[in-house]
Amino acid sequence: MKKITLLLSLCLLTLTVNAKIKIKKIDPTYWYVGMKDASLQLMAYGEGIKNADVKINYPGVRIDSLVRLDSPNYLLLYLNMDGAKAGVMNIEFTLGKQKTTVKYSLLNRTMAGEERKGFDNTDVLYMLMPDRFANGNPKNDIIKGMHDERCDRNEPSLRHGGDLEGIRQHLDYFTELGVTALWFTPVLENDRPADDGKYSTYHGYATTDYYRVDPRFGTNEEYKSLVDACHAKGLKVVMDMIFNHCGDYHIWNKDVPSKDWFNHPGYGLQTSYKLTPVLDPYASKVDMAETVDGWFVSSMPDLNQRNPHVIKYLIQNSVWWIETVGIDGIRMDTYPYADRKAMAQWMKTLDKEYPNFNTVGETWVTEPAYPAAWQKDSKLSDCNSYLKTVMDFAFFDRLSMAKNEETDDWWKGLNRIYNVLCYDYLYANPSAVMAFVENHDTDRFLANGKDSTALKQAYALLLTMNRTPQLYYGTEILMNGTKEVTDGNVRKDFPGGFPDDKANKFTREGRTAAENAMFDWTSRLLHWRQGNEVITHGTQTQFIPYHGIYVIARQYKGKNVLTILNGKQTDNRLEVARYAEIIGQHTTATDVTTGKPIDLTKDIPMTQRQTMILSF
Repeated sequence: MKKITLLLSLCLLTLTVNAKIKIKKIDPTYWYVGMKDASLQLMAYGEGIKNADVKINYPGVRIDSLVRLDSPNYLLLYLNMDGAKAGVMNIEFTLGKQKTTVKYSLLNRTMAGEERKGFDNTDVLYMLMPDRFANGNPKNDIIKGMHDERCDRNEPSLRHGGDLEGIRQHLDYFTELGVTALWFTPVLENDRPADDGKYSTYHGYATTDYYRVDPRFGTNEEYKSLVDACHAKGLKVVMDMIFNHCGDYHIWNKDVPSKDWFNHPGYGLQTSYKLTPVLDPYASKVDMAETVDGWFVSSMPDLNQRNPHVIKYLIQNSVWWIETVGIDGIRMDTYPYADRKAMAQWMKTLDKEYPNFNTVGETWVTEPAYPAAWQKDSKLSDCNSYLKTVMDFAFFDRLSMAKNEETDDWWKGLNRIYNVLCYDYLYANPSAVMAFVENHDTDRFLANGKDSTALKQAYALLLTMNRTPQLYYGTEILMNGTKEVTDGNVRKDFPGGFPDDKANKFTREGRTAAENAMFDWTSRLLHWRQGNEVITHGTQTQFIPYHGIYVIARQYKGKNVLTILNGKQTDNRLEVARYAEIIGQHTTATDVTTGKPIDLTKDIPMTQRQTMILSF
């Protein structure tokens, strides 16, 4: 028996010694010299690579450690890059008598980290879904060999064929509209089959390769060219990322690197979607576990950011895209679902490397104290997130109610906006809070209607109050829809972005009179906002809604703006004397929405639900 065991052992050893080394992939695919953090994790993937020895003979580079994970097909190389110069280094893998040398590129950075300027409250972000915006290259609609080869615009939950080239072809539309930054939903590879043949990951939130643009959107090179083209037009680009989970067709889920790479492998726990336990001082362990460690959906395995190798990989990935493509910001999906300390580590690392960069986290709780606690330097949290910008779901929630209500003397209508802005003292930096009236996860503001009256009030607030505003594609031309049937109903194709569209609403000729009127109204306001220091640097004063009229004032260096909203469905009158502390000795103003002069020496008549923005 002992002889048989020894013989088997020798056979296995022989197989190992004679194994042929095949390195299928190394992440990151290349790296940059001159980073403040000189450490670099390389994840090598290949059959049996775990047992390989590694040598690097390159000036300024040394191997600090090799980490051999549970799977035989991964090997982590931790390098110290302090002093390394740009060039090509040879990484020599040895497995028994077999050797493989991989050439790995080290590149110079195009600029220092301090020089990268992220988005801020001087910007207006325009959010769009690449698959639904415009199809600039029909040849990449279907990529042979990918798991999902369907492209059908008649199915709201399948891919429709929009791509990066389609966005590039319409950059003039964004500049004409007046937005200054573009936020795309994820553009990285999402290679998985459509569930039941009807539900695909066209939205991009089930990543299968962190270093590759989805071929149905384009290539890495095309993404870089698009960002460059945006910059040439004065547009910033915000990249959507997901650290909480990956897609179930990612190689990690097929060949799991280590037993603790995922939380509850095999869909062992479903998240409750309830984010409150993360900050709840009385939270139970079971509630906390369901929130943080549960899977978002069965197709999105939950990554364990407490594993230091996982978070290091993810941090490096965000740095790589900043350096490689030149993005101007990151929007982090499902931010509180991931490990709190690990995400803080990520943000602290980015803040050190890129002090003027910005990241916004999705913090979907509608009470102001919750997103406020996630903002950098918040006094409400015992753990600094280093996250500069959070999403204002409280404003979104109150506005969603207010738009359908008559403004009374206490709680309803525009009182809801007044009452929620009262809690701005909770935020470390209110101007860095991202406000919005809708996005890809909500009903569109117009629901199933086309009435722009409430929309104008929402946009007037959004673009003049102390916030960083975000718009959602198509609302400027009255695109509508609700989620009552499917999410795809609020993610419709932009008319004119696809070759067989009957109308092209990127042009004035293709839009109706009502659509042009809304576009022009929005564009006028957006262009007026650009470079307007009263809005971006001014103090804010709000007045309790009085007789149904809500007023917000902004002031800076002797200049003033009054945003005036009539919350009544009837004609009304602004009593000028009540706002004397702002108006002072001024006798005239200009209504930004119309360009008309307004007499400030007497009460101002207002029609039902009228919006005015007075500048003086």
